[in-house]
Amino acid sequence: MCKIVRITAAFILLTAGAKAQQDSVSKAGVSPQDTHDSIAVADASPEGIYDSLPLRRRSFFPLPVLGYSQEKGLEIGAAMLYSFYTDNRYPDPTTRNSTLNLIPSLTTENQFKVDLKANIWTSGNTWHYKGNLRYHNYPIYFFGIGDATHHSDRSLLSNIRYKVQLEGERRISGHFYAGASILYQNDAYSSSDNKGIYNTMSLTDKEGGHVTFLGLTGIFDNRDNQNYTRRGWWLKLNAAYAPAFISSHPLFKLEAQGAHFISLSPKSTLGFNGILNSLQGNQLPFYLLPEMGNDLIMRGYYSGRYRDQNYLAAQTEYRYFIDPKIRVHIWFLDVKPKFALAAFAGTGTVFSNHDFRFAGFKPGYGAGIRYFYDEGARLTIRIDYAVGEKRSGESRQKGLYLSLAEAF
Repeated sequence: MCKIVRITAAFILLTAGAKAQQDSVSKAGVSPQDTHDSIAVADASPEGIYDSLPLRRRSFFPLPVLGYSQEKGLEIGAAMLYSFYTDNRYPDPTTRNSTLNLIPSLTTENQFKVDLKANIWTSGNTWHYKGNLRYHNYPIYFFGIGDATHHSDRSLLSNIRYKVQLEGERRISGHFYAGASILYQNDAYSSSDNKGIYNTMSLTDKEGGHVTFLGLTGIFDNRDNQNYTRRGWWLKLNAAYAPAFISSHPLFKLEAQGAHFISLSPKSTLGFNGILNSLQGNQLPFYLLPEMGNDLIMRGYYSGRYRDQNYLAAQTEYRYFIDPKIRVHIWFLDVKPKFALAAFAGTGTVFSNHDFRFAGFKPGYGAGIRYFYDEGARLTIRIDYAVGEKRSGESRQKGLYLSLAEAF
C-alpha cells in the first residue's frame, strides 16, 4: 500500500476560501438571471435537519492533493468540483445539482494524470448524463490474479491510459430510468525493472490493448438526494458487449450496483451498498479484470491488489450529522460549519467462474469525518481511514482517503 501524506493546513485554508467564494454568489448584488441561482428550496427531509441550508446555488471547491510514494515520488495536484443547476431560467425545486469534477496531478518522476468527470441532471431529473475523460501516465503495482496474491510478488508497471466513458438515461416511468453507455479504453503496459510476478506470468494482452464496450442500462432511483442521501433506494444494472471489430477481443461485461438508506433519527442515517462486476470471454485482458479496493467500496485495499473474473462486495455505513451552531468569523472567513461522523464496515472477494468461496471474503472497516462545504446541495469533503486484512508475513492493509463527496 502506498503511503500518502496529505497537507491538512492547505486543505483548511482552501475550505475557507471556497466557502467565502460560495457565499459571494448569494450575498453580492444579483441580476435577474442570478436570482434563479439562489431560489429557496424546501428540504426533502421531513426531519428538517437541513432547514438551515435553504439556498440552491452554484459553488466551486478546490481541494489540494500532495502525496508521496516510492513509485511516484512527490505528487502535486488538485481536485476541483463545480456544482450548478441546469434549469436556472425555469427552475424546478426537485432538480438535482449537476457537477463537473476535474482532477489533474503530476509527479517528480515526470508522470501526469488528468481526470474530468461530469454528472448532469436536466430539469425535473428527466434526463441524466454522465461522462468521464481520463488520461494518465502513471505507475501501478501488479500483484497477480486471484484472492491470495502476495505483497512480495508485486511488480511495478508503467501504464499509459486513454479513457472515454459516456452514459445517458431517461426517466421512463416514476423512478425508473433506461439508457445506453459507451466506454472506450486504450492501455499500454511495461515493466522496466523486470522484478516481480508480471514478468513470469502468462497474461492476455500483457503489453496492453484497447476495448470499446456498448451497453444498456436500467436504473431505479427514489433517493431523497443524490448527495449525503438520507433515505431511499438506488439500483443500477448495466450489460455491455465489446465487439471484436472495435476491441482487441470480444468481451461481455455485467455491472450491478445497489444502495439503500434508512433515516434512523433526525441526525442518524444508515446506508447499505453492494456491487457485482463480471467480465466474460475466451480471452480476458488482465487490466480489465474487476479489481477490489478503492476510495468508494472496500476502502483499505490497494486498487488491484486482488483482481479476477468476478468481483462481489458489500458495505454498510452509519452517518451522524453534527451542527455545533457556532459561527467562525476570522478575516475573510465567515462560516457556520456543519459536519458528519461516519463509521463503516464491508466485505468483498474476487473469484473466477465456478470458483466462488465464502472463505475468500476479506474484511474492511474504518471511520471518517465529513465537512459540508456546499450545504444546499449536501456536498461534502470526506476524510476516511480504513483497514483491511492482515496476511501472514505482511503488514495489515490500510488506506487514508481525502475525497470530494460521499463514498456512496
